[in-house]
Formats: sequence, structure tokens, C-alpha cells
Amino acid sequence: MSIVKSFSVGNGDTFYIKHGSDNFTIIDCCLDDSNKKRIVDELKSESADKGIVRFISTHPDDDHISGLKYLDDKMSLLNFYCVKNEATKEDETDDFTKYCELRDSTEKAFYIQKDCKRRWMNESNEERKGSGINILWPDTSNTDFKEALKSAKDGESPNNISPIITYTLNGSAEIVWMGDLETEFMDEIIDKVSFSKTNILFAPHHGRDTGKVPEKWLKKMSPDIIVIGEAPSKDLNYYQGYNTITQNSAGDIIFDCQNGKVHVYVSEDDYSVDFLENENMSDFDNYIGTLNLK
Repeated sequence: MSIVKSFSVGNGDTFYIKHGSDNFTIIDCCLDDSNKKRIVDELKSESADKGIVRFISTHPDDDHISGLKYLDDKMSLLNFYCVKNEATKEDETDDFTKYCELRDSTEKAFYIQKDCKRRWMNESNEERKGSGINILWPDTSNTDFKEALKSAKDGESPNNISPIITYTLNGSAEIVWMGDLETEFMDEIIDKVSFSKTNILFAPHHGRDTGKVPEKWLKKMSPDIIVIGEAPSKDLNYYQGYNTITQNSAGDIIFDCQNGKVHVYVSEDDYSVDFLENENMSDFDNYIGTLNLK
């Protein structure tokens, strides 16, 4: 039905969703001279037959927008989704300048917030189906969020303006992204976000202990898999008691989302886990097992 891929890009995030509908979604980018051609060539190839290509930016830190100018030059991003903000940087890179250009565009920008609706993001019509993407946060009236916006405007860290994004379609997995939300901020808004059963959670802040998801949220989500990102090992929280895939060791991760199950593949051929079922799949290299949805 759809493919969700998390690229191994070091201490940063780059994802895409190749939807079963006429949509393709990129979430964040962390590109450098060693990987940008390979990754962008794949993004172009995988999205070539899609009528709608959108880029969702969680927040404008370098490890989430690095290579954005190159990506825009190669793909001409016409649908740029972000939280409405006025973030500034003392030292502006070309990628941050490109971010601001896209963020402030009256033609290309769409501002995401809790429960927002958008044609083909989460609404269908006779032309094409929606993408199954919904936004659980931010609540733009929330005081803590407003303070995070002010901090970002003042040139401080924009981590806590990150949205909470979900992707799901009937019969397939529910997947959650949280950008770089920090634990202290999540504790402040802990009763302001409603979660449902989650199959795959990408741990915020690249899996750092400073971005540990509060236990109250984890109990509501009951995630089947938590993907821990590529922050330095000494900074990681390994989410004891939960099934995890650690991208530092797994490399690129592909989630092949089918009706009632998810087949999982990684780029490192010596990586394995013991909590997935073996259905002997071979659509991609290095199959490590299947998550059967309950």
C-alpha cells in the first residue's frame, strides 16, 4: 500500500512516504556532499509518477534542513508544509535562507496545526485520494507553544515548535513523528495531545534522553516499534521495555506498509531483531521481519 523510508544520515532526519495514492511526502532533510546526490536521485525517482509532492519541515535546525536549497533546486518544492513561525538564526546558512523563503511564500507554504485539513493531505476528492497525514500538535492557542515560538523568533532553539505528525490509512500501520520535541516541553503539554494506538514511533530528538517521550504518552500509544535515531550513543535513551530499531546500527530503514502488516528492511546486512515474524519477504534487500498489526 505504501513505503515509508528513514534514511541513515548521521545526526539528522530525512524521511519519505511513497503513498499508495497519487501523493509523495518528504519529511525533513539532512543532506551533505557525501549523500545528497544519491538521496535526491532516489526522491526524484520514487516520486516521478506522483501528482502531488509535499515537503514537511518539522523545524529549521540545520540537521533537519541541511541541503534544502539543493533539494529545492533539483525538485522545485511547490508544497512546503511547516508550523507558522518567525524563527531567526544569528548565522544564516543558505539552507536557512531557503527555508525562510519557502516558509514565507504566499504560494508554496501551508501552515500546519492541530486538526488542520488540507486537500490531498487528509482530504480526498474526485481528482485524487488523501494521504492519511494528520497533525496532532501544535495547538496555536497554547501558552507553552507561544513561548516556544517566541524563543525561536529570538534566535534560540526551535526544537519545541516541532509538530506531531501521524500517518495512517485504513488497515495499515499508524506512524508518528515528533521532530525534536524535548522532554521538558512534552511534560508541559502532556494533557493537551490525544494519542491512539501507534505501531511505529520515530523517537523525537534523534532518540536522545533529552527527547524521551513521557511514559504517559507511551502508555497511550503502546508503540509496537520505536525507532531510535542517530544521536551519539552516550546521549541515547534506549526505551527499555519496548521493541526498538536503532538506526545507528540498522542504517536505512524501509517500512513496507501493507494491509494488516508491515514488512521491515534495513541497509545493514548484519542487523537483526527478535520481535518480528519471518514471512520470507524479498521485495527489498536485507529483510529483518514482519510486524503483524493487532
